[in-house]
Amino acid sequence: MNSIVVNLMQVRQRIELAALAAKREPEEIELLAVSKTFPASAIEEAMHAGQSAFGENYVQEGVEKIIQLEKLRPWLVWHFIGPLQSNKTREVAEHFDWVHSVDRLKIAERLSAQRGEFPHLAELQVCVQVNVSEEDSKSGVPLADAQALCDAISKLPNVILRGLMAIPAPNPDPKIQREAFAAVRACFQSIQASHLVDPGYQFFDTLSMGMSDDLEAAIAEGSTMVRIGTAIFGKRDKISK
Repeated sequence: MNSIVVNLMQVRQRIELAALAAKREPEEIELLAVSKTFPASAIEEAMHAGQSAFGENYVQEGVEKIIQLEKLRPWLVWHFIGPLQSNKTREVAEHFDWVHSVDRLKIAERLSAQRGEFPHLAELQVCVQVNVSEEDSKSGVPLADAQALCDAISKLPNVILRGLMAIPAPNPDPKIQREAFAAVRACFQSIQASHLVDPGYQFFDTLSMGMSDDLEAAIAEGSTMVRIGTAIFGKRDKISK
């Protein structure tokens, strides 16, 4: 077996063990394979090993791979997970299925309007990115502002509000990792509880948090989708955006 197949098996085992340790069902957690900087051939290898959801951080690179793998489109779900600038929203609206990194209303409004230009496409699935560690270098809204942004997005056409995404500051201490993820979960649950009968929140069910180095802590604190790159595809070389 090639390394991607083996790595996928090992990551799925980590997810299963983490879920069981948290007294959760492994099926509750979706694996998103982060394929940024890796070629379309690596995505094909992962797909043949049963992986269907892939995350890309850079618009141009992601769109090129989506087009290159057009023949496999019925079996793939494409997630945009990187910072998104206003001048790139149209390409994301046209090609991706999910966007995890919406951190201001202007971006959401543009995605909504531009997705509407492609009536053959289903609604775009959207997560609000929160900056749980309050890092100046990170995108995302403060936790205190997340509900207001979610409320505004929930009323937009052509997009469906799905949940929250977070990238806490790296820390090797599992206790500190869990504290950050717990803060995001608390915010998510508070928003969810206050909109139980709001149709704009009908599909608000996603906590996108956890990566290769902290997926266990994220799952322990309720993550429903982990974004794993290095542990599947290996170390990556930096590329220009």
